[in-house]
Amino acid sequence: MYPDSMRESIRRMEATREARMKQTFPMRTAEEKKELLRRFHPDYIEESMRKLAVGPNQGERTPNELADVLEAWPVFDETSIDLSQVEQDVDVLIIGGGGAGAAAALTAQAAGARVLLVTKLRTGDANTMMAQGGIQAADKPNDSPARHYLDVLGGGHFKNIPSLARALVLDAPGVIAWLEELGVMFDKQKDGTMITIHGGGTSRKRMHACRDYTGAEIMRVLRDELVNRNVSRVEFAAAVELLTDGRGTVTGAVFVNLETGQKWIARAKTVILATGGCGRLHIQGFPCTNHYGATADGLVLAYRAGAKLIFMDTIQYHPTGVAYPEQIVGLLITEKVRGLGAQLVNDQGNRFIYELESRDITASAIIRECREGRGVRTPTGVFGVWLDSPLIEMLKGEGAVKASLPAMYHQFARYGIFMDREPVLTYPTQHYQNGGILIDEDGLSGVGNLYAAGEVSGGIHGRNRLMGNSLLDILVFGRRAGKAAAEAAKATKAVPELSLKHVAAFKRELAAAKVPRSRKSPMILPDYRQPAMRGRYSFLGPDPECVLPAD
Repeated sequence: MYPDSMRESIRRMEATREARMKQTFPMRTAEEKKELLRRFHPDYIEESMRKLAVGPNQGERTPNELADVLEAWPVFDETSIDLSQVEQDVDVLIIGGGGAGAAAALTAQAAGARVLLVTKLRTGDANTMMAQGGIQAADKPNDSPARHYLDVLGGGHFKNIPSLARALVLDAPGVIAWLEELGVMFDKQKDGTMITIHGGGTSRKRMHACRDYTGAEIMRVLRDELVNRNVSRVEFAAAVELLTDGRGTVTGAVFVNLETGQKWIARAKTVILATGGCGRLHIQGFPCTNHYGATADGLVLAYRAGAKLIFMDTIQYHPTGVAYPEQIVGLLITEKVRGLGAQLVNDQGNRFIYELESRDITASAIIRECREGRGVRTPTGVFGVWLDSPLIEMLKGEGAVKASLPAMYHQFARYGIFMDREPVLTYPTQHYQNGGILIDEDGLSGVGNLYAAGEVSGGIHGRNRLMGNSLLDILVFGRRAGKAAAEAAKATKAVPELSLKHVAAFKRELAAAKVPRSRKSPMILPDYRQPAMRGRYSFLGPDPECVLPAD
């Protein structure tokens, strides 16, 4: 329910609706986009980033919040871990239980590998579950992987690694067929034809959706399949270090049980990181759309083991996060709302950007409107712009919002806002980590036998990801990594040696760089407790650095 102060702004927006429906809004030129990004995108705020002092990316810039976890001391003293007590011994160890991890596990097991999937929360507690809008694939007669490829590169400002983008688009139709065969219920016409719509930055309608809960539907099916195929899984166990053979090849991981605090070891011939992104670091104080486990743990572990990262100076801020009501600030308003025809409108009732520009451009335009005094102010001082969702009913017919956006409709209805009759207020929210661990087409990192898939990896999307290419990415590279890791495991005959020498070496770098010993990572879970109650989580036990010496 909106207060009177915001209803006055809604009346100004409604007064221009008829004229706006006839309005053709041009896309920005390349130069205009460049200037918009430079002036308003958060990535361009110089003081928000710093150069890394240690590790494979030493000298490269990254957000301060991410630098704080990459340049941090381990949560456990490596000498306290007994490497002789191996609790699990497998071919392929997968760390992370979202879409990428599940796809990798299913594929690796199908290739004949002994697989173990370990996740720090429950299987499916991941950004995959929260993805709403859809998944891209060029499978219509007027489209092609070549067109999809050009869109991917254009959206990434032509910084993408071409071979990764090529793998993404070529595998896409096969991924849709795989999901369909497993039982994912995509939106279809009465004759069974797949319904596809536009997303921001797409030149063809290639977005396949399951209403507005596409990720949840995909994760439902993948999770069922893990159970059906008896894939071994351990939940509520957080990875705190990778293990290596002491010569640069990964051979397993150290975990901590989040319920008991017990440390345990999994030995593996190959390891796949599928731990997701860094949304819960709240870069520059932005709210985020991510699940609670998105704390950059995989990046931290891989970095200590020597993996090179790429594009770690670019974060995706989704243009349309919730700006009102306060209880759900930062949650995602799917791009599908704009794809169905909703317009972005400022406090004066004017459109200010073509709604299906790429996400970084649209987000920058919204930030500009608010900074320059054309935003709508909420009673708590938050600013945003309107997303004119009732337009969808006028363009698509009565009932279109409830039919196409049921989850979104109920998200707002709980707070007395009915988006088929009134607009919703929106502002950019941290959504995606554009960069990550540098991989090849099989998901292999620069470290021996260490693979990565999903948001923890980087290079596929360049400096900006398009809508629908994240769900695609996790499945394409999850499947590729699963197959390649299984094959590499078969070729590994010797029992892997276990060592934490790389952690000791990294600690020497930290000491030389004078990194404060109070800075520890991986974070494992974000700490939203009151400041007075914050501290080391009990499952990590007492911090040896904080124990006072005996008299």
